[in-house]
Amino acid sequence: MRELLRTGLTARQKTVPAALLYDELGSVLFEAITLVPEYQVARTDQAMLVTHLDEALGLLPRPLEVVELGPGHGKKARLVLERLASSQPRTRFFAVDVSGTALRGCQRHLEDLPTVDFHAVEDTFLQGLGRLSPRQPGHRRVVLFLGSNLSNFDRVEGPRFLREVRERLQPGDALLLSADLEKAPARLLPAYDDALGVTAAFDRNVLVHLNREWGADFELANFVHRARWNAEQRRIEMHLEALKPAAVRVARLELTLRFKAGETLWTESSHRFNVEELRGWGAAAGLTLERAWVDQAWPLALTLFLAV
Repeated sequence: MRELLRTGLTARQKTVPAALLYDELGSVLFEAITLVPEYQVARTDQAMLVTHLDEALGLLPRPLEVVELGPGHGKKARLVLERLASSQPRTRFFAVDVSGTALRGCQRHLEDLPTVDFHAVEDTFLQGLGRLSPRQPGHRRVVLFLGSNLSNFDRVEGPRFLREVRERLQPGDALLLSADLEKAPARLLPAYDDALGVTAAFDRNVLVHLNREWGADFELANFVHRARWNAEQRRIEMHLEALKPAAVRVARLELTLRFKAGETLWTESSHRFNVEELRGWGAAAGLTLERAWVDQAWPLALTLFLAV
């Protein structure tokens, strides 16, 4: 993380690794974002899972182990685990997340399910997948990557991520993936700049994180949240814009950053895709697109890939 952070902060366009947004406070704020009226991604994702989960699970053999990458507080995992309870006596569930806070919240949300064996893996998605305990004999795994988390990857990182996920699966395993699809920027931007200011607080919390963990001295009042649409890359970008010139010391990196008025710190991107892109990336990774369900009101795809 040290070198990633140093490289980003010293680039011409200053950036930070998006993982810094998801500290203890950031994880709580992101859960709040999913509840604001403008963030239709979360509600559509949940509704699609409720509507199509039985059909998706019906395409997979039993018994299954369930892995979720970025489970949040476990609302979607609970749906899957409750459905599996009717067709197998016990289910091992692996929750993989960099946030210990999110994992503890997930465990609390699922602890009343008597047929579930909960395993928390506090790590990045890919490293966490590689650290799972050996599967039980005869069991397949279904990996959940929901909430359109794939949007955090660009068009180089996305295919690479799917390849690396596939390397950690066995033939017959599955990936249940949701991805928000292309739509008019005017519909997307409010989801990243809500009227209540929850997303702005989530974004500015990265400065709190840098001050606390890296010895920085950002003045929060000097930076405002901006959400932008990058048409060429088909993505929303979140930036923190300096309102006036500032010199910021980051003690643990022995760096002094200089911001001009209007200069930004780029904190996160959220890309938009189409189903054919996803199909092609899956095929190149060794994942066959078995089924895709698309919401028409808020275009978002729930897709089921099988490892070949």
